[in-house]
Amino acid sequence: MNGSVANRESVWRMIAGEVGKTAKLIVGEFRPRGRIFTPFNVISVFLIVVGIVIIVYRLIYGLGSVTNLSQEFPWGIWIGFDVMVGVAFGGGAYVITFVVYVLGTAKYKPIVRATILNGFLSYAFYAGALLIDLGRPWRAPFPFLGYFGVSSVLFLVAWHFVLYTFCLLIEFSPVIAEWLGWRRIEKFLKRLTIVAVIIGVTLSTLHQAGLGGLFLLAKGKLHPLWYSPSIGLLFFVSSIFAGLSLVIIEGTFTHKMFAHRLDKDGGKHFNDILIGLGKGTAIVLFLYLFLKVIDLARWENFTLLGTPMGHWYLLETVGFVLVPMLLFAWGAQRCNVRVVKVAAFLAAFGIILNRLNVSVIAFQWYEANRYVPSWQEVEVSLAIICAEIWALRWIINRMPVMGREGRLTPPGVSRKGPGGFEQG
Repeated sequence: MNGSVANRESVWRMIAGEVGKTAKLIVGEFRPRGRIFTPFNVISVFLIVVGIVIIVYRLIYGLGSVTNLSQEFPWGIWIGFDVMVGVAFGGGAYVITFVVYVLGTAKYKPIVRATILNGFLSYAFYAGALLIDLGRPWRAPFPFLGYFGVSSVLFLVAWHFVLYTFCLLIEFSPVIAEWLGWRRIEKFLKRLTIVAVIIGVTLSTLHQAGLGGLFLLAKGKLHPLWYSPSIGLLFFVSSIFAGLSLVIIEGTFTHKMFAHRLDKDGGKHFNDILIGLGKGTAIVLFLYLFLKVIDLARWENFTLLGTPMGHWYLLETVGFVLVPMLLFAWGAQRCNVRVVKVAAFLAAFGIILNRLNVSVIAFQWYEANRYVPSWQEVEVSLAIICAEIWALRWIINRMPVMGREGRLTPPGVSRKGPGGFEQG
């Protein structure tokens, strides 16, 4: 009996020792690497610190103390940009995981981990932006604690948003387990990945459309060129090409900035991947443009195109939907990666413009006193973006996201790459 107790105590001591050792190594990972005083580090840290001060001030004194929001314009750029644009850009995760894990297309497997990470960080950080925009942020958990407004679109979006974020965490968890060296746990988590992907695709399909569905309640307040009973479908389709465009942009930067994290042949087929993404994005853009034209014809809104708001609508639709669609198609056909990248930037800007048009610019367009974001709102948005970049590069520099094996290493063992950007 005493021997059994002694054995159990020995096992617990061994577990405690391993946990303590792992914790010590993790703490060591927060030590800076490379150059500290780079332009990006100095500017981004300043923006983040000022952003934190503004957020604290807002939480103490209310939204009116730092924003230009009002009863007429209750949603500003914290919703229109941080949340709606961020969620649309996070759409690349459900598209790529569906293609890789459900359709079994191995071609895009080299980018799946980075895409999942980008999606998870987008949802995590922009959930924070949503919290600071709530008038009573402490009531945010209420939809999950028995206050079930099942007839509300926002209730659906809230549940799907949170559940999909957990799905993304499960999809990324094998990377964390591999980084920690937990091989058995890693195998178990990999088995959960396909289940998380299927559930995640279903959830993201619904909440991407649900964000558009919120504006079904704003008939008469949203300009007829942007209002449509099909706005949910338009939001869903646009999230596909938005996500794919960001995958191209994000992949371009990460393969350049984190080249030291790639395997020897990690970037060998990257251009082929970009060309394939370009083809898919061109098809989705064509579908989106087709739906927009059908909407114009169905509701007989062509006459509105001659108005000032109609010109603005044409700029969005022609300049940032039709043009990138043609560039994607031409670049993919000619295997011109540069053209595909230019098209991705145009399409991404088009999504930013579309979401801001729907939530801010074309919302109550007839009001004489328009909403203009305060400098505090802009600064907080920049701070959130900078914080997300810090998190992204810290994870990529330490975990096996880009292909090269990443394991916890004892303090003092250097694994830094060239340049200063990878410091984090």
